[in-house]
Amino acid sequence: MTDPQGRQPIVAGVDPDPGKRTALAWAADEADRRHLPLMLVLAQNVPTPGYRPTGGLPSWEAWNKALHATGDRVLEEAVVFVESRHPRVRVSGLLAEGHPAWVLREQAQHATMVVIGSWHLGALQELFTSAAVALPLVAHAPCPVVVVPDAEHPTQQPPYFVVGVDGSPHSAASVDLAFEEAALRGAVLRALYVWHPPLLGVLNEEAAVQECRRLLSETVAGRNAAHPEVELRHEVVQGHPVQVLTKASEHALGLVVGTHGHGGFTGMLLGSVSQGVLHHAHCPVITVPHTQNP
Repeated sequence: MTDPQGRQPIVAGVDPDPGKRTALAWAADEADRRHLPLMLVLAQNVPTPGYRPTGGLPSWEAWNKALHATGDRVLEEAVVFVESRHPRVRVSGLLAEGHPAWVLREQAQHATMVVIGSWHLGALQELFTSAAVALPLVAHAPCPVVVVPDAEHPTQQPPYFVVGVDGSPHSAASVDLAFEEAALRGAVLRALYVWHPPLLGVLNEEAAVQECRRLLSETVAGRNAAHPEVELRHEVVQGHPVQVLTKASEHALGLVVGTHGHGGFTGMLLGSVSQGVLHHAHCPVITVPHTQNP
């Protein structure tokens, strides 16, 4: 569903539990800020909590009909929630059959970004339970994916976004999106380069830190000029990237990271830092792929 100007929508995965609306609210707010349409997607491959068969085992036709009726109701309630929060947002709903990760990955092909909730599962749970949506979606989606924790967290004043920078060419896309998000919210942007010293140490630690500062400055150079209204703070911090970024996320509006990794296995496609912050961050995490939609 593109808008009259041909802009691609924000896609939001709908949780069948009506008590879980944090990610939906984030997606609705983002669609309103960006003046984009919002598509709500409910993927079903098992009965939703609203469906409880009575009597004996139902026929396949009865089960399928009841499943779709429940899904339609869940979507209608989600649409009403968005419309009451942001009446100007063009919102539509899609009920699809299949695993949520597969369905949302397909919708991501023509989306500005995809927004989902977070279950904060452990590593094994993420790989082997039916609720495992975040890792496979983030690993394969061609657009940014936002993973929003279920619980609200306290933010700090002045509000700020955090972006992790590693000096690679792929950091540029993450920094670009981080500037956009900070500008949309009138927030400060903290660009963090996390230096993790090797186990055997380095001959000249001061020179290594200076190189980190140089790479960080090169990555953000010119981008601040495009968003002069954004106050930029760049910092080189020593420590483990996951721990440093998780700490920085405690009172942030959001954390932006790139996806790194290689190979066909989901974990290898993401890389340890992006996986780690998805599991541990306190704020919404926005992952930016190497190559985005044109």
